Amino acid sequence: MITEIETYFDKGCGRCNRFATAACSAHIWNKGLRALRDLALAAGLDEQVKWGHPCYVHTGRNIAIIGAFRHDFRLSFFNAPLLQDPEGILEKKGAFTQHADMIRFTQNGAVKKMAPVITKYLREAIGYAEAGITPPRIPREVPIPDELITALDADPELAEAFHALTPGRQKSYAFNLNQAKTSKTRFARIEKFRGKILAGKGAQERS
Repeated sequence: MITEIETYFDKGCGRCNRFATAACSAHIWNKGLRALRDLALAAGLDEQVKWGHPCYVHTGRNIAIIGAFRHDFRLSFFNAPLLQDPEGILEKKGAFTQHADMIRFTQNGAVKKMAPVITKYLREAIGYAEAGITPPRIPREVPIPDELITALDADPELAEAFHALTPGRQKSYAFNLNQAKTSKTRFARIEKFRGKILAGKGAQERS
């Protein structure tokens, strides 16, 4: 994955073989992605590379992350349950997402049209970060760590493969990841487990 922010906007995230080609999703949706970037920076957010994508941070807390896929590009909010969403524009990413947490775009020009609303949502999220407010945790039937949720949301292929696993295999990954003491270690383990998940195996099974 990439480590420099400009690389994302110039070449993509580096997660697949379409990196630095015209077929890269970050190339296809470049104008819209750059427009989202401009709004985030104008709101006073700090820009960092996390999980191969531009992530926007305030007071040490992740606020939002942008990403591109073949058929759309997205602005996803961390701690999304706090957002009021009066416009009703937030959507769920997938089966493992508990709350609607993203704004999805299918046209590059849509960001400019929605700029006032996007800015409003960013500022609301910034306000919660400054106040130290976080959403209450809701128990999941399968206790999937937040880091795995983030990884699945950012990697549709991985999410599809994980969803196809038996509940026991899903729990084997959740149990293993929950044993890690730090978020950094959990993300490292997820990268290590990716091949096994795609192969339909559990955490303790041989590759």
